[in-house]
Amino acid sequence: MTEQDRFYQTIADLESGKVRVAEKIGGEWKVNSWVKEVILSGFRLGKLTDMSQGQFPFFDKDTIPVRKFTAADAVRIVPGGSCVRSGAYLAPSVIMMPPSYVNIGAFVDEGTMIDSHALVGSCAQVGKHVHLSAASQLGGVLEPVGALPVIIEDNVFIGGNCGIYEGTVVKENAVIGTGVVINASTAIYDAVNGGYIKANASGQMVVPSGAVVVAGSRPVSKGPGADDGIHLYCPVIVKYRDDKTSGSITLEDMLR
Repeated sequence: MTEQDRFYQTIADLESGKVRVAEKIGGEWKVNSWVKEVILSGFRLGKLTDMSQGQFPFFDKDTIPVRKFTAADAVRIVPGGSCVRSGAYLAPSVIMMPPSYVNIGAFVDEGTMIDSHALVGSCAQVGKHVHLSAASQLGGVLEPVGALPVIIEDNVFIGGNCGIYEGTVVKENAVIGTGVVINASTAIYDAVNGGYIKANASGQMVVPSGAVVVAGSRPVSKGPGADDGIHLYCPVIVKYRDDKTSGSITLEDMLR
């Protein structure tokens, strides 16, 4: 098998869900570095080509076109400018509202809604029944190949204008409030149990299961900033999910 044949076979396996960039094994997320390596080879092997459609000009590598769907895929892509790149998996019953974008290597599981102006970055892994609200972004982590991508587990609700970056893992049933930004370098304060949650030994920020996270701030502790009363941005866990929280974020079944 040539390198190009391997690339196209891997892209087909990604689109079918046969292979994934990252998998949960023994309760821990593991990255399949070889898949990232193959994806990156497609950029090197491809040639820049004109992919324009109608009055809209597009130019990209010929190895990585827009993914094509049929009704048999059972994915709802509402008209209005959304796009899925080849090598991304969208499970049956996924909904994309316009405009939104899913990049190469991403995995989006069943029952998930990707709302308007939302981004699922390259290699991001999104679980079942996730709501990615309008204008939210899941960062792409294609390089380095050994780095874990952004992981959003099952039944997570992500509010509007959120940003989840740098291989952050959001555990199942968590709720990320409007405007929250989470990355590996900004600690999360747990107002329920006390103390800060910081990146683990692998450099990943892990949001606990069922955590309800809102945007907050913390005071600068020393220097001129402390004297002047300056505060820094800080995500805060204000509670852990309960029946009342779940009821307030449940989507109407009719939408699905």
